[in-house]
Amino acid sequence: MRAQFVLSEIGVGLRRNLTMTFAVIVSVALSLALFGGALLMREQVSTMKDFWYDKVNVSIFLCNKSDAATTPKCAKGAVTGQQKEQIKSDLEKMDGLVEKVHYESAEDAYTHYKEQYGDTPIAATITPDQMQESYRVKLKDPEKYKVVATAFAGRDGVQSVQDQRSILQNLFDLMNGMNVAALGVMGLMLIIALMLIINTVRVSAFSRRRETGIMRLVGASSFYIQMPFIMEAAFAGLLGGAVACILLLVGRYFLIDHGLALAEKMQLVNFIGWDAVFAKLPLVLVIGLLMPAMAAFVALRKYLKV
Repeated sequence: MRAQFVLSEIGVGLRRNLTMTFAVIVSVALSLALFGGALLMREQVSTMKDFWYDKVNVSIFLCNKSDAATTPKCAKGAVTGQQKEQIKSDLEKMDGLVEKVHYESAEDAYTHYKEQYGDTPIAATITPDQMQESYRVKLKDPEKYKVVATAFAGRDGVQSVQDQRSILQNLFDLMNGMNVAALGVMGLMLIIALMLIINTVRVSAFSRRRETGIMRLVGASSFYIQMPFIMEAAFAGLLGGAVACILLLVGRYFLIDHGLALAEKMQLVNFIGWDAVFAKLPLVLVIGLLMPAMAAFVALRKYLKV
């Protein structure tokens, strides 16, 4: 097969169908950018889970005097020294599940509260005896929170058992929902891109039906005739993949490096690095190359009989 002929035919096809080729490039770029963005968002959620789940604790809050009048679980009064020792002993027995146990007294809780909310009006009305003693439990496997909750919830002297992970779960659920929405839009854009590719190939083949007819009469194989059309679609898809890669790089640069990472409230978020973005670019380019080529191949064999 002469490479010069194939390249010249590709150039002819691209010039004749410039507007449709441009539409293919744009639709492929947008669909692959959404695909890459969805992959990166899923990795970001996984990274954040690993980062935060490793730091969150299970908190066992103990009853104080004021809880006795307001909380049914503390109807027997404030936690006793014996009950605290029993809770600590039982936690230490869970050495296969519990990594670390930290006791926080009411005075410590009051100090931490003043550090965080000392400027608020309600802080002036809070006294140390109103604060709850607690055990901060770090688990070896945060997913096994329910084991601790079942063992200590409802026990005498225990006001509540809270898993800090549940506070973050709503955020992760929201991000997963956005990820699903991005994949849905990506699927729609992908269908549009495939329809444009098929129509572009059909129009290109129809406009060159005389040349392909002559080539068949002189004995050219179907593969030889089809190759320029397939390469046209692959070239347009590759350009779309390259644009998608640029969009991903620009999005990472402005959205994270010069956006979220600079926000004061996002300083503790562990964002994905550039290595995660670069790792997705080859996949985007390969899909951008192969998807239009396969669509063109199927269109030529099924619809055009070239």
